[in-house]
Amino acid sequence: MTALALTASPFDRIRQAAPQLTAITAILILAAAPILMAMAVDTRQFQGESIWLKPLKFHIALAIYTGSLAVYALALPQGRLLARNWRIYQAIVIAAVVAEVLWIGGAAALGTGSHFNLTVPGLYGLMGLAAVTLTSLSMAMGVVFWKTRANTLHLGLALGLILTFVLTVVVAGTMSSGTGHHIGTPLTGARLPVMGWSREVGDLRVAHFLATHAMHAVPLAALTGSRAAVWATAAVYTALTLGTFAQALMGLPLHPL
Repeated sequence: MTALALTASPFDRIRQAAPQLTAITAILILAAAPILMAMAVDTRQFQGESIWLKPLKFHIALAIYTGSLAVYALALPQGRLLARNWRIYQAIVIAAVVAEVLWIGGAAALGTGSHFNLTVPGLYGLMGLAAVTLTSLSMAMGVVFWKTRANTLHLGLALGLILTFVLTVVVAGTMSSGTGHHIGTPLTGARLPVMGWSREVGDLRVAHFLATHAMHAVPLAALTGSRAAVWATAAVYTALTLGTFAQALMGLPLHPL
C-alpha cells in the first residue's frame, strides 16, 4: 500500500478505488440543484405531484446506488475496478444511468410522464434495458464478494448486492410489464406521507423500494460479526420484500385507510 493511500482521506480512498462511480455520484448530486430550482418556478403537475418530483427522486436514488457501490469498492481486491474490463463495464453502466436521468428529466420538461410512456415506439423498452444494465453492477460486484465469503463482511455484501439485483429484476420487471405501479384503481388518492405509496390499492413501489435497498440492509447485519445474523437477515429481508410484492399483487395497500 502506498503512502498516499495510507494518508488519504476517506473520500480520496473511495475516489481512488472507484473513480468512475465517484464521478457519476457527484454529477447526479450536482445535477439535482437545477431540478430543485425547476420545482420552485415550474408549477406544473403530473398525477397530482410536481412534474419535477420524479426526476429529483431518481437523481437521489441513483446517487445513493452509485455512491454505495463506490464505498463498497474499498472492500474489493485493490485496483479491481481499475482493471480495463471493469472500466469498460462501468462506462456502460454509467451510460445507462445518464440515459435514465435524461429520459426522466426530458419527459418532465415536456410535461409528461417517463414511466409507462409508450408514445415513442421502442423507447420504453430501451429504458428498461438501461435499468437492468445499471442494476447489473450490483450483481457483478456481489459475485466478486461471494468468492471471498469466508469473510463475514464480504458475505453480507455479496448477499445484499446479489439480492438487490435479483429482487429488483423480479419486482421492477413485473411493474414495467403492466400499465402502472398500482394494482387497482385509487378513488381518493390517499397516500403515505413522504413515500407517496397508495393507502387504497396495491402499490408495487413498496416491494421495489425494499428490493433496491437489500444492498444496504443485509451488509449492516455483517457488522455484528455473526454469519448467522447475515444469513437470517438476508432470509427475512427477502421474505419481507416478496411478502409486500404479493400483497400489492392482491391489490392490498401496505397501510390501508
